[in-house]
Amino acid sequence: MAKTFPTDRFDSIPADLTRVGAHRSVPKRGRGWIAFAWAALATGILVAAGAIAITVFAASLNFTLPFSSLGAGASASSGSASDAVSSSPSPSVVETADPVLDPKIQITVLNGTKTSRLANTVGDSLVAAGWGGAAVGVGSRASAATDTVKLTVVYYTDAANEGAARAIAQQLKIGTVKFGNEYPSVPITVLLGANYTHVAG
Repeated sequence: MAKTFPTDRFDSIPADLTRVGAHRSVPKRGRGWIAFAWAALATGILVAAGAIAITVFAASLNFTLPFSSLGAGASASSGSASDAVSSSPSPSVVETADPVLDPKIQITVLNGTKTSRLANTVGDSLVAAGWGGAAVGVGSRASAATDTVKLTVVYYTDAANEGAARAIAQQLKIGTVKFGNEYPSVPITVLLGANYTHVAG
């Protein structure tokens, strides 16, 4: 048999009671604006930090467009002559320099043919023509690395010596001169090839 309890005031529910459960207080006005303000502040801080970072590292950023070479060429052509010279990897050579006899310039003569003692023969002829720098003890005479050189070439390592190189080519009756560092240890090197024919006197 179920046990019964005496009735008290909690057993009777008023008929006009419409709310059930916990009661919450009314939200305070303005709380939505506070959240918006915090979000706006955070966004502003992030934008400012990004702008500062771009400013600091902008110098290291280098963007090259595929079609930018045309503009670069145009700007380079409008630059000064000194800029063009400074960017050149080697000194410019005036290919129309007049032949000039320089009796003191050091000359090396190399024999690249099978003709015996040709370097000494040519060296002596240069000394006789006034090229004191071709004398033994001032210049040098030797065999080339190979005896199958085809063309005779006068090499010069300094653009200022082009005139002397052309004068030597005239003296030997050959017309090939070349500016470069093939033989960097001396100002002028004469490499005798198979096309050279020595004419006495």
